[in-house]
Amino acid sequence: METPADTSTPVCPLCGRPIPPGVPQSRHHLVPRLKGGRETVLLHHICHKEIHATLCEAEIARDYDTPEKLLTHPRLAKFAAWVAKRPVDFLSRTPGGHRRRH
Repeated sequence: METPADTSTPVCPLCGRPIPPGVPQSRHHLVPRLKGGRETVLLHHICHKEIHATLCEAEIARDYDTPEKLLTHPRLAKFAAWVAKRPVDFLSRTPGGHRRRH
């Protein structure tokens, strides 16, 4: 008996919600491309926007280069807990202000 091909739905590493086909999604460079990064993770588009609204590229490269490290940032942890209660296709303006420029 053949086993079916893996058709599992990816899960957003920031909010933990599934990312089914057709839902707005983005690839996030764990280390920004300008800082030499190549590895990416698939996120909900709203989660990706929140990362970049919160952190500058230097902060991401220096201190937040994994999904686990991103979740240690207080604002991102609060956002992830908030958005995790929303439907997978939820879109909204990014809550809060834009990141501060360095």
